[in-house]
Amino acid sequence: MSAQNQKSTQSARLARGGRIDRSRTLQFRFDGKVMQAHPGDTLASALIANGVHLVGRSFKYHRPRGILTAGSEEPNALVGIYRHGDQTPNLRATQVEVYEGLMAISQNRFPSLGFDVGAVNDMLSPLFPAGFYYKTFMWPKAFWDKVYEPVIRAAAGLGKPPKLADPDHYANLYAHCDVLVIGSGPAGLAAALSASETGARVILCDEQAEMGGSLLSETGSTIEGLPAADWVAATLATLAQRDNVTLLPRTTAFGYFVQNFVALAERVTDHLAEPDASLPRERMWQVRAKEVVIAAGAHERPMVFPENDRPGILLASAGRTYLNRYGVTVGHRVLVTTACNSAWAAAFDLADAGVEVVAIADMRANPPEHLCEAAARRGIRVEAACVVTGTSGRLRVSKAMLGRLRKDGSVVSAGDVTCDAILMSSGWTPSVSLYSQSRGKVVWNAEHEAFLPGASVQRERSAGSCRGVNGLAAVLEDGYAAGEQAAEAATGATRKGGRLMATGGEASTGGYLGALPHDRNAGRVKAFVDYQNDVTAKDVQLAVREGMMSIEHIKRYTTTGMATDQGRLSNMNALAIASGALGAPLPQVGLTTFRLPYSPTTFGTFAGSSRGDAFDPVRRTPSHDWVVAKGGVFEDVGQWKRTWYFPKGSEDMHAAVARECRVTRQAVGQFDASTLGKIEVVGKDAAEFLERFYTNPWKGLKPGRCRYAVLLNEAGYIIDDGVVGRLSEDRFHVTTTTGGAARVFAMMEDFLQTEWPDLDVWITSTTEQYAVIAVQGPKAREVIAPFVEGIDLSNEAFPHMSVASGRFAGLPCRLFRVSFTGELGFEVNVPARHGAKVWELINAEVVKHGGCVYGTETMHVLRAEKGYIIIGQETDGTVTPDDAGLDWAIGKKKFDFVGKRSLSRPDLVAKGRKQVVGLMPVDPKQMLEEGAQITAEANPAKGMPALGHVTSAYWSEALGRTIALAIVKDGRARHGEVLNVPMPAGAIPVKVVDPVMYDPEGTRLNG
Repeated sequence: MSAQNQKSTQSARLARGGRIDRSRTLQFRFDGKVMQAHPGDTLASALIANGVHLVGRSFKYHRPRGILTAGSEEPNALVGIYRHGDQTPNLRATQVEVYEGLMAISQNRFPSLGFDVGAVNDMLSPLFPAGFYYKTFMWPKAFWDKVYEPVIRAAAGLGKPPKLADPDHYANLYAHCDVLVIGSGPAGLAAALSASETGARVILCDEQAEMGGSLLSETGSTIEGLPAADWVAATLATLAQRDNVTLLPRTTAFGYFVQNFVALAERVTDHLAEPDASLPRERMWQVRAKEVVIAAGAHERPMVFPENDRPGILLASAGRTYLNRYGVTVGHRVLVTTACNSAWAAAFDLADAGVEVVAIADMRANPPEHLCEAAARRGIRVEAACVVTGTSGRLRVSKAMLGRLRKDGSVVSAGDVTCDAILMSSGWTPSVSLYSQSRGKVVWNAEHEAFLPGASVQRERSAGSCRGVNGLAAVLEDGYAAGEQAAEAATGATRKGGRLMATGGEASTGGYLGALPHDRNAGRVKAFVDYQNDVTAKDVQLAVREGMMSIEHIKRYTTTGMATDQGRLSNMNALAIASGALGAPLPQVGLTTFRLPYSPTTFGTFAGSSRGDAFDPVRRTPSHDWVVAKGGVFEDVGQWKRTWYFPKGSEDMHAAVARECRVTRQAVGQFDASTLGKIEVVGKDAAEFLERFYTNPWKGLKPGRCRYAVLLNEAGYIIDDGVVGRLSEDRFHVTTTTGGAARVFAMMEDFLQTEWPDLDVWITSTTEQYAVIAVQGPKAREVIAPFVEGIDLSNEAFPHMSVASGRFAGLPCRLFRVSFTGELGFEVNVPARHGAKVWELINAEVVKHGGCVYGTETMHVLRAEKGYIIIGQETDGTVTPDDAGLDWAIGKKKFDFVGKRSLSRPDLVAKGRKQVVGLMPVDPKQMLEEGAQITAEANPAKGMPALGHVTSAYWSEALGRTIALAIVKDGRARHGEVLNVPMPAGAIPVKVVDPVMYDPEGTRLNG
């Protein structure tokens, strides 16, 4: 039987009204029970339509909880949604859109929602006051591992995490606009309308599935002569037709960063039963806006009275939304309790829909007369100076106790009323979260009894009720003006000011902060402030009695404001309660910090495509496929797959490396150096930029020559090195270490943009643009000569540390004469797309000349024999140029460079610093271990500090023995000394030598 023909389960659905599609009926399941809904329903509205108010259990006490709100601030109705054989926990039922076959499950209960054994915590609540975890679980000590921690971990959290890998994919998009409008209520729509009329590029986003905000629930208001909802539809149609406008429903602005950078999370397919597999589940928009208009609205505050958390107790605005937007009644006998005008509109709408409103209990002694008259016309009983002092009902509210407020502030009983729903409102709190994230400072407004946006720090402006503007006409006018001002500031375009005419939607007045007075024992009742974390009014008062004076300390002691709504419902009431307990004015108590994300955001949205293989992409050199075919062995170096060594026949790594070293020193070796970072530095101030950036002098370097470069951080420690070649007066080719490429490039950009913006320089990463093939050894010149055109390779014309542009095998080429082996060496840079071809051409010549291909292990051995350091191996973040024996690389006459001032710090010039040295074990066949400590004594006393440690250790085929590099205290002064490397099998004596252990004269390098 189709859902269309089944008997309706929607006992609380009105026969007409709402914005849902009644022509179709959907089936969904909640805790296994089949229910019905219509397209346009949220899970929350569908559950209420099916007569379901109990949707979960509270975190600490496991009390029955029901739907409280109709928006993203919902603290109670957190559910798990089953899809793809797994569940996503902690989704807010107020934002989950119903689709055919939706499967939802309640959370934080066992064995069932109706009967939860965890509810025993409610009876034991005197044992769990605020901050109890700071005072318990101390004794006996042995219980922590076996009893306390397992129990705490089992009880922690809400919902069950997914067990399977996420089957969905996520997208990321960068966008620029003139004006970003956040929120599509009356202020946001007006702002987008006026800004787009100037021709400005506008993005309008809203977290709800349907744009319009509070206007979608308005019944008696008109704008430009149209009912509010019709005006919304017409305005959205107008905006959609404009090419300069992007509309983003289901999109939450969750983070406001520096320079008007705003992050948006768009829910793309969560509302679809069978989404297109090509579509992402969610999409992150990273928006850079010239101007931002925040039209985030305001949040209605709950009233803090005893037992204010039972299912069936909702915010008044939520009850009105469910009625007018979804055609659902929250109850048959509804009590409205309030301290402000807006809740009366909910009572009137319910009464007009045929719902019995048993009473309006307004805590004000004299509610506005026109509201009382409107209630009388509908036959609604009005109780002035009246508060709710308690409720009853096990799984849903069934009765409310009323109290009469006396002039002295005391309360006397005013009887009780039978009801199955209570709508409450203690006023409205402007949403200042995004403004606060923009680094703006909120200010207290006594008239509104609220914190409002102060001066703008970034190029933003708040509009509408989020800045304390109330009443439909005033909000529309404020939003329209904000859009005009933002567009003019962004583009300079202006237009003749307009105004939107509106009727109805009067400004709400009144409100109350804090816990309501009542006539019951305050120490025994629970009046909830933060629903999700089970924080009560007496918890906040206890925190003050325990010595918590700062609101931030109170927040952490009680966990109020730490729920998924980040205190949007609880903060102001908690502040007022703390203010009363401290005896200090509320503004003096302060306000907690609003952190991103604005509302919970999935990890998938943040991760985007960075998952699986794409989380840490594998980068391959041009020779990769050739190496695979030849049986080369790879190692991971950062993201790169680099050839480690090339075994032949039955060779193990040690035999293969020994052969590669021997052949390279005696004939020629070929090495893929494409992984080195490469950065093009260009501009008339390029030499000046490098002069300030690196330790070396650069202005005097002539075109066609290279220089070894050392980079320091601002503390004076080596963080990278490389070779820089000057191609022309205004162009340099900079190389970096493989692992440092991105870091050095980012550091260059940072200094160019923040420290030296006056320099006429631009930099470009070219790491991926060039394949680099190193040819090293006595026969290197003979190998490359047949392919080189336009470059004289003679020693006189092209000496060591030269660079020239020419052609190689007919391809454009940058040829460097540099060496990391101590042999005659060249590095051939050709376009990466031709790298594999050039690699094979060179290899044929290498083989012809009796050479071989070598890997990174051989490269390490050859460079260690020459005493060449590797960043991160001979340096550990505390090594200075002098420590590394690179004092010669510092421009002594330079006015400044990064880290220069730090080099004169007393601790960096003091005696006893560790310095790079060479080590030769007394036993030439004894191999040292990298990282092993070095001491003066073979058996040092316990607690005696080491002199240093081994940084690199290898077998040297050229020297016929083991060698090592190390950093040792006063190392250069210890040349010739015998030190010890303590090991489990006994100390290994080593002789300290100069780090250059092979060809110290450099004759082979200059061959």
